[in-house]
Amino acid sequence: MSRRALRGLAAAAALALLSGCAGLYFHDAGPAPVPPPRYSLAELPQKEYWTGIVFNGAKVGFSHTRVAQTAQPDRFEIASEAVMHFRFLGYDKRVEMRARDEVDADARLLAFDYEYLIDENVQHLAGEVRGDRLRYRLSVAAGRPEEKEEALSEPLFPAGALDLLPVLHGLQTGRQYRWLVFDGETRQISEARQTIEGYQRSDVFEGTAFKVTTEMLGVSGTTWIDARGRPVFALASHGVIISALEDEVRAKRYLAAAALNKTDVLVNWSLVKARLPLADPRAATYLRIEFTEKPRNREPPSDERQRCRPEASVIVCEIDARTGASSQEEAARALLPSSVVQSRDPFIRLLGLQITADRETTSQKIDALLAWIEQNIRKEPVDSFSALEVLRAKSGECQGHSYLYAAFARSLGVPTRLVNGLAYSADHGGFLYHTWTESFVDGAWRAVDPTFAQSRADATHIALVRGENMVDLVPLVDWVGNTRIRVLEAR
Repeated sequence: MSRRALRGLAAAAALALLSGCAGLYFHDAGPAPVPPPRYSLAELPQKEYWTGIVFNGAKVGFSHTRVAQTAQPDRFEIASEAVMHFRFLGYDKRVEMRARDEVDADARLLAFDYEYLIDENVQHLAGEVRGDRLRYRLSVAAGRPEEKEEALSEPLFPAGALDLLPVLHGLQTGRQYRWLVFDGETRQISEARQTIEGYQRSDVFEGTAFKVTTEMLGVSGTTWIDARGRPVFALASHGVIISALEDEVRAKRYLAAAALNKTDVLVNWSLVKARLPLADPRAATYLRIEFTEKPRNREPPSDERQRCRPEASVIVCEIDARTGASSQEEAARALLPSSVVQSRDPFIRLLGLQITADRETTSQKIDALLAWIEQNIRKEPVDSFSALEVLRAKSGECQGHSYLYAAFARSLGVPTRLVNGLAYSADHGGFLYHTWTESFVDGAWRAVDPTFAQSRADATHIALVRGENMVDLVPLVDWVGNTRIRVLEAR
């Protein structure tokens, strides 16, 4: 790699902290090549490349992509992997993804095989497209496999091909593309839109490249693709996540540094600093705050517990932990099982009945479930894909505790939904992203926090998004790193 490219990677790390000034780093490169670069999968000048991943200024991982022709004519395999290793709350975290997409000459999806590993938990997804149907099977270490079939109205493309599609159809400034895409992480079929916005040069990559913006699932990212079809540089999550083209040795070199890195990159990135005038935030029953900064296209939800309203240039929210939302609209849906909340699993149902055997009221059952989780599930920042995995490992972070509590509660006929937002941490002097639940009790949704064993979650719990599936959590991407809060009153 040239000296200029190495300087580019250093600038990339700095750019993560200066994403609001990103426009200063990219400049018009003059007329784009004519004719516009365009390659078939068989003619790609470089069929394999590596990138380094920078998160909030720290090198945390790499990705690797390879395109190869299969033994069958006009069929290709897009194989990719991504590995990230970092520290969170003092624990080493490792996230790995491996994907194999089999596509036709136009990169339309034919079959796929994905594997996701978070800490020690593995999730496997495999499927195929036949005619106008998508079929796939989800397998996890704990629990039964889940099979699903969906109808298709148009050709389907894998999310792993998004950087290739503009190359296959022409890197022409001003062109706009629309694709129907299957995303394995969220298991969603959604529309992706890409725009080739310009032809640029920059100090953070070598040479010139086409600026391509991609919007999918409400999230936007930008990739610079050079005339050889390589993604030389990419920004996501408002510049907090960066990937830059590297060679294999340099891309993997981060592993040694990550093992020694003592910085909690997730906490440093996501912490919303704010002074709380209470010695014990877990005892707060009332909180009034204002969002002095928030994502432009997102609003915090508002109901009887959390009343939010615009005032001048800010959003003011009042949270009363003693009240609950009375809407019954989602009560029926909040009884259904899901791939992460397996409330109909025989073991979950039997254990839930045993835990609450001598309890009569819903409130008493909730107290019994919280006490059992507090005594039997360790609080560790270990990610889990489902309630059953938490039960098997006997440990989990806030999301895992909420998965397990929701599974128990639903198995007992108590409608329960997951809530994602912010809760105050006295240790860190601000609000951290957190997951808890809401159970429907006596005609109202009561906030329940299984991690803190709170049958009524304290008032520092600020709801941002409700939902348990990956696609429900996508809006959180806009909140993280783009939120500022001022505490007006707490009691």
